[in-house]
Amino acid sequence: MRRCAPAPANSPTQAPAGISPAEPAVAIDGSGAPKVVAEGVLSSVRPDPRADDGRRPVAWLHINAPGRGVTPSVRSWCACGRDLFAAGQTRALALIADHEQHRLLCPQINPAQEGKAA
Repeated sequence: MRRCAPAPANSPTQAPAGISPAEPAVAIDGSGAPKVVAEGVLSSVRPDPRADDGRRPVAWLHINAPGRGVTPSVRSWCACGRDLFAAGQTRALALIADHEQHRLLCPQINPAQEGKAA
């Protein structure tokens, strides 16, 4: 059995007879223009997700309403130092309304409100 020596790595290989080089696929509109990027590849630079945009959480409202027969509870926190807790449906609803009102008047959230009379 006789073995052929492999072609050198830097020599071009000949295309078999009857085969032509690839041509761009025809677009849906028939223009035949080649695509610039592959489908699904982002063509623009995306913003850095770790970049700091200056936003900070200031006021939080945690509501725990587990279901029937269990006492609901609410906790309201704010960067200004507010930390309130309420248990029971009536008190929880009152604290939710108070939290909404606090967000309108808090100087940490609305610095322009600081000089106005409350």
